[in-house]
Amino acid sequence: MIIVGAAAFAIWIYLLLGRGAFWRMREAAPAGRDTASVVAVVPARNEAAFVGAAIASLAAQVGIVLVDDASDDGTADIARTAASPDVLRVIAARPLPAGWTGKMWAVSEGVRAAGTPEYLLLTDADIVHPPHNVAGLVARARTGGYDLVSYMVRLRCRSFAEQALIPAFVFFFFLLYPPAWIADPRRATAGAAGGCILIRRDALERIGGIERIRGKVIDDCALARAVKQSGGRIWLGLSGETHSLREYRSFGEMGRMIARTAFTQLSYSAWTLLGTIAGLVLTYLAPPALTLLAPEGAARSLGAAAWFLMTAMYWPAVRYHGRPWFWAPLLPAIAVFYLAATVWSAVAYWSGHGGMWKGRAAAAS
Repeated sequence: MIIVGAAAFAIWIYLLLGRGAFWRMREAAPAGRDTASVVAVVPARNEAAFVGAAIASLAAQVGIVLVDDASDDGTADIARTAASPDVLRVIAARPLPAGWTGKMWAVSEGVRAAGTPEYLLLTDADIVHPPHNVAGLVARARTGGYDLVSYMVRLRCRSFAEQALIPAFVFFFFLLYPPAWIADPRRATAGAAGGCILIRRDALERIGGIERIRGKVIDDCALARAVKQSGGRIWLGLSGETHSLREYRSFGEMGRMIARTAFTQLSYSAWTLLGTIAGLVLTYLAPPALTLLAPEGAARSLGAAAWFLMTAMYWPAVRYHGRPWFWAPLLPAIAVFYLAATVWSAVAYWSGHGGMWKGRAAAAS
């Protein structure tokens, strides 16, 4: 037990000191405002509940191409009421070709229709942008010399399921993709958040366009990786004002959202899945188990120290999302849910239903 406790404690010491301080959850400082030729590309498939607010938030900032991807709920008509025709262009996506995910094909259709602006804003139909958000993104790109800048937008955190799981979602994402490492050209780490990505048009063309990531389920990080591998510079930060309207009212809805990409993150490998399960058990479950169940001594002390570090590092994510302090020590229990969703993701993939997006399953890529 001492060995297990020492290993868990060492892991959390590494995460505290050696992982780019991913856990701090600090919003990006304003970068000022700058103007450029920008067109927003918004893929939309049955987004009637959100698309009006999303389009209205962009209408005063940028030209918009909304790609209606076979919606049957009036998405396109609602979008047209939110912006004038001289700002918004609504197009219908052509039939989905083989080898493409539905979302990437819709984005590609929008990019094709956008013309030749200096920048493209790739954003989702449930994202609301504050005034001058686009100008701030352009300023960030220009002052930092970045080819791609992205915001992890503020996700809804109101329902019980959201309160339990959304802070951990952001915490785990930044653990995998530390923003400090993403911005460092000396490191290979690359990541982006698909709800809000500003990319230089010539940088997109340099990597071969959206076709480069046509079959990717985790398309945002695949895009960032391709840009960085091509020699481009990228940046990811938190934005509290840019926010998502999408609701996750139950643990089932949250589980499906997590499971859509979890096994993809593991490259569809059963061995990596087994290693991940072992790693999650050691990192998140061993500390409270030793603290509560081990006899007094070194093993219990090491477990308690690891749990304390885990709680202290998770607290900024809890606080950022406006949740009470008592959620912070519950990260081990929350990790169990994410572990179950990851296993569920693998089972869905093996049964031919992996990577579901808007009723369509994506093939491995």
